Amino acid sequence: MTARIFGALLMRDAVVARRDVVGIMIRTMLQPLLFTFIFGHVLTRTGMIPPAYKTLLIPGIAGLSLTMASIWAVAMPLIADFGFTKEIEDRLLAPVPMEVIALEKLIAGILQGALTACVVLPLARLIMGPIPGLSLRNLPLLVLMVILSGAVFSALGLFLGTAMQPQHISLMMQVIFAPLIMFGCIYYPWRGLDTFPVMKYLVLVNPLVYVSEGLRAALTPQVPHMPLPVIFAALIAITALLLWLGMRGFRRRAVS
Repeated sequence: MTARIFGALLMRDAVVARRDVVGIMIRTMLQPLLFTFIFGHVLTRTGMIPPAYKTLLIPGIAGLSLTMASIWAVAMPLIADFGFTKEIEDRLLAPVPMEVIALEKLIAGILQGALTACVVLPLARLIMGPIPGLSLRNLPLLVLMVILSGAVFSALGLFLGTAMQPQHISLMMQVIFAPLIMFGCIYYPWRGLDTFPVMKYLVLVNPLVYVSEGLRAALTPQVPHMPLPVIFAALIAITALLLWLGMRGFRRRAVS
């Protein structure tokens, strides 16, 4: 019974996402592709940035698209459901524990993030042209990183979706997303911060750092990156913390 209800909830979210596919693409793919075009094509073609920079950039772009898709897929529907529409009340009537409903949101975020990354990655490669060192030989590692990355940011979306009110969406963009992106090692490798030792260790609180570094290990393994055991441990620990906070917030909002 629980599995059937879980599957029905997941299918319902898939239908809603399919109806809003254009909006989802604009929200989650436009910014990464614009960064790809400017930094990976225009500036490298004009000679202002060396072509080798594309090797550093492509994993970060994949991580950025996955991040935005996973967060938005979970946070925005929850903010709306708990805020204006109150649709969450219908789902809470399902004969399953409320944690199952929250977990379904998490899985939906992981799937949407993975799908977005699978679309953005080849598009970024097409925009940039040949990328030295780009390889798909570490496919199992890439799949594992996509799952872990989607999980950590879906958990963050669960936390934000239960902690924020609809009127605070713009604040979320400015206060959370901007630092997350700028200090997430998207446009530069973590090892490149050796000349900024304080910043190098402060950014470790940002889960996007581990996502970017893990995707570098999978896509461009010749680029110096953070050790994989550290990446896996950090992503699992941060996901567990955010999931606990998100579940607690979901339970509190659901019974209030």
